[in-house]
Amino acid sequence: MGADEGFPRVPESEPHRGEIDQPTGTATTGHEWDGIKELNTPMPRWWLWVFYATHVWALVYIVLFPAIPLLKDSTTGLLGWHSRSEVAEEIDTAAVARADQFERIRNLPIEQVADDETLRNLAVRGGESAFKVNCVQCHGADAAGGIGFANLNDDDWIWGGSLEAIEQTIAHGVRHAGDDETRLSEMPAFGRDGMLDREQIAAVTRHVLSLSGAGPADPAGATVFADNCAACHGASGEGNRDVGAPRLSDAVWLYSSDPAAIRAQIHNPKHGAMPSWSQRLDPATVKQLAIYVHSLGGGEEEGSREASAGAID
Repeated sequence: MGADEGFPRVPESEPHRGEIDQPTGTATTGHEWDGIKELNTPMPRWWLWVFYATHVWALVYIVLFPAIPLLKDSTTGLLGWHSRSEVAEEIDTAAVARADQFERIRNLPIEQVADDETLRNLAVRGGESAFKVNCVQCHGADAAGGIGFANLNDDDWIWGGSLEAIEQTIAHGVRHAGDDETRLSEMPAFGRDGMLDREQIAAVTRHVLSLSGAGPADPAGATVFADNCAACHGASGEGNRDVGAPRLSDAVWLYSSDPAAIRAQIHNPKHGAMPSWSQRLDPATVKQLAIYVHSLGGGEEEGSREASAGAID
């Protein structure tokens, strides 16, 4: 019998395959790197049995539980259980447990809801969740707003910062067509409609800046302001919530304090809008939103009538 008889021939391209490593007595794979030969060491038997067991487990799981989402009709599983149904059951249980409290929030005046610590805490948490879904797109995740979108954290309010005023604004919106109770106000286009010329607009811009201490007084601008703007904004720029006229005597600006932006607003004003949320959300959610916004730090006690520029517009 020849020396190689009874053994598989090793291809010339793998000259070390089948070669026995002398120190370990293990055959090599034929792979070599810088003189280091790879041993063809078999996997431990226990590892193989574990590997096979995972396949059996997977097959049993597919039979018992929903496993392939793309084929959900055919893989609902014999047990019919999945985590989503368990979560849904927990949510339903929690909803039933809180049903009475939500019903009280729905039926009680908002001031009484805020006076009840349990209901108030529930409303703040619920309002925060509703805010993240419906309001962050304009007012931001931190409710700090932006150019043209009011900051809800400060104490400047165009339409009022009491619970009742905030609820009214959220429920019926601002300049929302289709809601007869929506907040309505419209500043005239003094420049576009020829009510004031360029020099008058420049002068009243300087006067408006001076009201908040952002510039020197301008007598000519003060005259233009008294004749055209004081009826809504007040003689000293204190604002008027009854007509939605913002305060001009502070340093809070819905758009910008830049003189060019103020001139543009006087010439052809922007009129923001806010949806009427009562047409999209139930009354309990509207109350929760109002209580949450009120809790952010800028809310006022009932009856406060200090006019100022800012929050919900």
